[in-house]
Amino acid sequence: MRYAYIIVALAALVGCQNKVDKLDLPYLNGYWEIEKVTFPDGSKKEYPVNTSIDYIEVKDQAGFRKKVQPNFNGTYDTSNDAEMFTIYENEGVFTLNYKTELSEWHEKIVSLSENAFTVIGEENIKYHYKKFEPINLE
Repeated sequence: MRYAYIIVALAALVGCQNKVDKLDLPYLNGYWEIEKVTFPDGSKKEYPVNTSIDYIEVKDQAGFRKKVQPNFNGTYDTSNDAEMFTIYENEGVFTLNYKTELSEWHEKIVSLSENAFTVIGEENIKYHYKKFEPINLE
């Protein structure tokens, strides 16, 4: 009987994971701000205020990420620099593969919803993002 409880508990844990579906990938489109970073040792760094945010655009499992600075009138300052990426799936896990002239790196999508997403980098660092809400003073 005890084994039955263990199996039910394990099934519940597996069922509660935030599995990312291919249909969720368009949620990446838009403006995102870093909320916190979780390091492999469990320590965290919070980001209560961000002077720059990420603009992400995805189409057909490819896209780009660009740093932008929001203005108080609802506009954004940006440069022409962008980090191009492709998305691939392996056994139900989606990975962002970045490639620039200077570097290559990968981030696995841990969770993804309309208002938040989390990725984990190659050094086992988790980056937690939330949808950016502009402040318009006009």
